[in-house]
Amino acid sequence: MRNLTLKQLKAIQAITGHGKIINAAKVLGLTPPAVTIQLKQLEEDVGLALFDRTQDGMRPTAAGLAVIDAAQAIEERLRLLEDQIDAIKGVRAGSLRLGVVSTAKYFAPRMMAAFMKEYPDIDMRLLIGNRAETIANLKNHDVDVALMGRPAKDVPLRASAFGDHPLVIVAPPDHPLAKARDISKERIAEEDFLIREPGSGTRISLEIFFSELPGRIDDLGVEMGSNETIKQAVMAGLGVAFISAHTVALEVESDRLVILDVVGMPIRRQWFVVMRSDRAISPAMATFHDFLMKKGAMYLPLVGKLYSGQ
Repeated sequence: MRNLTLKQLKAIQAITGHGKIINAAKVLGLTPPAVTIQLKQLEEDVGLALFDRTQDGMRPTAAGLAVIDAAQAIEERLRLLEDQIDAIKGVRAGSLRLGVVSTAKYFAPRMMAAFMKEYPDIDMRLLIGNRAETIANLKNHDVDVALMGRPAKDVPLRASAFGDHPLVIVAPPDHPLAKARDISKERIAEEDFLIREPGSGTRISLEIFFSELPGRIDDLGVEMGSNETIKQAVMAGLGVAFISAHTVALEVESDRLVILDVVGMPIRRQWFVVMRSDRAISPAMATFHDFLMKKGAMYLPLVGKLYSGQ
């Protein structure tokens, strides 16, 4: 194993990411035979096949997955070394891959812009996905830091809360309950709900909210793939939605949606900045974390005034 090279590791990462040797070769700027040689040399060194050759492409074996995981860790460590060297030189530079759950896309760009204005030499990349995708990106070391409402439990993480995350129930302005006060949990449970996919943070919170009502979570509502689709469906009169107040601030302010006055609402959660606890923290990661702890809440949508009409 001591004879493996970075070129070999990059080759198997490219094969994994693109499925075929010919595709990996294009990405690496090499010929397919050159990539094949890199793979064969590494397989000989490991003593096991790293990929199963199938009609659909190259699929990593158990040994292949182990080597790929090591390759990702090595690549990550080299990035950290580069950042540390810059820090030693006194250069406020580095790179940061930020992952955010889709609900956070309503404020993450503004937060990034403020951070990059203060630290223009830190190169940032933004990756948006649902909760499952963001957790997978943390597992696979595809992001350095993530913003989410409920930290994952199956990944070793360090999590720090940086702001409030209120969850509310919204309806179209002409809904029969739009002007009602102190709507009971039992009454709101009679409504048709538009919900996110299983495992999403808002859906988990809604399941907890309705958990004491027998049978209600067995048929929670109509599932939709994004907050934008849910908002449009609510405005069209297809139902009500339990959703992050940060995602509906503009629609409520423009009277396209209303927040229903439900007893026990809003549910107060928090936004967390998370990073893996089993990896070293780069200067760029530490700087972004400190920025969020001091100023992150400033860039969350102001939702307090949304309740002023109730």
